[in-house]
Amino acid sequence: MILNKKLVIVLPAYNAEKTLEQTYNEIPFDIVDEVVLVDDASKDNTSEFGRKLGIKHVIVHEKNKGYGGNQKSCYNKALELGADIVIMLHPDYQYTPKLIQSMAYLIANNVYPVVLGSRILGMGAIKGGMPKYKYIANRFLTLFQNIFIGQKLSEYHTGYRAFSKEVLQGIPFMKNSDDFIFDNQMLSQIFMAGFEIAEITCPTKYFDDASSINFQRSTKYGLGVLKVSLMHFMHKNDMSQFDLYKLD
Repeated sequence: MILNKKLVIVLPAYNAEKTLEQTYNEIPFDIVDEVVLVDDASKDNTSEFGRKLGIKHVIVHEKNKGYGGNQKSCYNKALELGADIVIMLHPDYQYTPKLIQSMAYLIANNVYPVVLGSRILGMGAIKGGMPKYKYIANRFLTLFQNIFIGQKLSEYHTGYRAFSKEVLQGIPFMKNSDDFIFDNQMLSQIFMAGFEIAEITCPTKYFDDASSINFQRSTKYGLGVLKVSLMHFMHKNDMSQFDLYKLD
């Protein structure tokens, strides 16, 4: 518990057996109540290894549902467990679990309802080995999004995210894609719903066992980002209406 609020960490996993233990061991269990591991039909022993580590809530997708589909299972399970604060942490150890306290306290103290770990603030991405083409694409896409969404984030593409219960219950994230563009759609929905987002500097690591998408999928993601930004602009300015932003 953190200030009488239940904190749940969700781990969206795919072939994370080699890095799961290192990630799990750095989670601050003095404030974390539950950990949820969602194994998206991994080809290794991610789920079995997670159980050996003592993770009680392990969900296994029989068929690969994609990164977005994985997150949907993560958030739904966290809410089912009664989470007040949910933090998504990649189990590939690309992001350090040592920022969990900082992110959680911002939400627990009602300072911000959403906190992102930014790789761009402090040049963490470059220091951590982010490929140059990804860094350049990140900067271009972020500039485009800030203009059309009307915000000022340092990046929209980090996978290290913390949410209050109210945010997850206040946006229709189940309508989002099951692919990587889920992340971008979710931030667009959060802003559209009127929630504020904070960022903290986050170091990151790029290495062989860290998850990453190839150039072709990165291009598809980039085009999706542009589309989401334009949809946000049109919906916000009553030029068109999109179901993506409507709570049923």
